[in-house]
Amino acid sequence: MLYAIQKNPIYEQLERVSNSLRAFSLKLTGSNAEADDLYQETAVRIITNADKYNQGTNFKAWAVTIMRNIFINNYRKKVRRNLIVDQTPNGYYLNSGSDAVNNDGEHSVEFNELMKLVDTLPEDFREPFLMAYEGFKYEEIAEELGSPLGTIKSRIFFARKKLQKLFDESYRERA
Repeated sequence: MLYAIQKNPIYEQLERVSNSLRAFSLKLTGSNAEADDLYQETAVRIITNADKYNQGTNFKAWAVTIMRNIFINNYRKKVRRNLIVDQTPNGYYLNSGSDAVNNDGEHSVEFNELMKLVDTLPEDFREPFLMAYEGFKYEEIAEELGSPLGTIKSRIFFARKKLQKLFDESYRERA
């Protein structure tokens, strides 16, 4: 059986582009072990789909396309495996880690300056911004304040932009 595979013209062409495919797999993955796995999976796919290759066309391009597609599909599978979808009706984020991360920003001088700048915002912008800072979802803020969701999103966005501008100006004054 092995002899029959070695006499296959696809196998011979695969041997000719082997070094290029291995280099490309290493470039895609960045790891020797993952590159070897990708190369092997590509080689198997090429051999099992040899009947789909059109003789006389660019074999290397065909092989590279197969490798790239395998890499993309594996990457997408990996991302989907790591994605946590919250199915609860309240829409709270599911914390996948067991350790809490403390926000030490409140202890810095810049935080105190930033909070002074927040106090200069008009009430319509300050209140939704502070609620978002405290962790409320946009929908909750809109419901609490009795405003449309789009209005709340806009106000928080413009509050952030205004604060960024004010903070940059105060930073330039200190420098």
